[in-house]
Amino acid sequence: MQPWASAAYIATILCAAMHQRSVLLLTAVLAIVLVACGGVLVADASTPTKIPEGVTIGGVDVGGLTPAKAKTKAQTELLNQLERPVRVTHGGRRWTLTPKAAKIRVDLDAAVDEAARLGTTGNAFSRVYRNVKGEKVDREFSPSSSYSRAAITKLLDRVEKDVDRSPKEASVTFEGGSLDVTEGRVGLKLKRAPVAKAVRKALLNPSAPHRITAKTTKKQPETTTAEVKKQYGTVLVANRATFKLTLYKNLKVVKTYGISVGKAGNDTPAGQYTIGNKDPNPAWHVPNSDWAGDLAGKVIPAGDPQNPIKARWMGIYDGVGIHGTSDDASIGTNASHGCLRMHVPDVIDLFPRVPVGAPIWIL
Repeated sequence: MQPWASAAYIATILCAAMHQRSVLLLTAVLAIVLVACGGVLVADASTPTKIPEGVTIGGVDVGGLTPAKAKTKAQTELLNQLERPVRVTHGGRRWTLTPKAAKIRVDLDAAVDEAARLGTTGNAFSRVYRNVKGEKVDREFSPSSSYSRAAITKLLDRVEKDVDRSPKEASVTFEGGSLDVTEGRVGLKLKRAPVAKAVRKALLNPSAPHRITAKTTKKQPETTTAEVKKQYGTVLVANRATFKLTLYKNLKVVKTYGISVGKAGNDTPAGQYTIGNKDPNPAWHVPNSDWAGDLAGKVIPAGDPQNPIKARWMGIYDGVGIHGTSDDASIGTNASHGCLRMHVPDVIDLFPRVPVGAPIWIL
């Protein structure tokens, strides 16, 4: 055999040996891979479906649980949380709606099914890898909940009945011979829509506020207490039965004076009037009446001894007015010809306190 032929033969043998070795090595690797894959498949098949870590249902952590256990846990915790009553408050009043009255129902099946499907996504290798590594899936599922709309309507009806009120007009009246003020009051109307929205949210979401303040709109009266006080800044009340004249400022008693009123046949007229005019040094315009005798129709100047009007004059109606008198003994009796007589110091004290246009009630 030639030398070159021997070398070729040896090379052929070596190549065959190396090929055989590669085949054996590849076969071994493939065998290992197949075994590993089989292990993965076995592990995946033998592992029950679990919800991935990080998943919550209605705020309840169900990660790592089977669907059955997840439903049990979520149902227990959610129902416990939803047992809190909803309270609506306004001022010092409170109205309560219990879960039983609201007929709350929670359906977890759909939410659990959706959460469980996350545990079956991907292939066997990705699922095994995720389980081994403990990767979290940040997902929140909301369970289907229901409640009684009629129960909410009844709750709002109760709140509205207790809260709603019409505005009250301020006014001035006389009860028992004295001036009484009816205070004006602001009207209230419940804002049903926002309260109903907050109640529904509380019924379905355990973390939502369960104490709800009832919002209202206000309606001012057409006549407020402030307006009445301004209108009646100064008021006089003459009580013929008690022979008293009372001065009110801002609807509060300032001072009371003794008076004389008309005698029989010349009665002081009852009713509501205003102070029409004022004179600090009045003349007497004598009425054309029989009782005036020769003075009827005359004008007696201020300071004349025949002038019974002393010191001041505040005209009321048709010749009737308030004035001072020199006949102090007549105060507290029916002695005048219709006017309201006062002691001179009293009328001087009252005069600057009463403006023209001030109302006067004669009772």
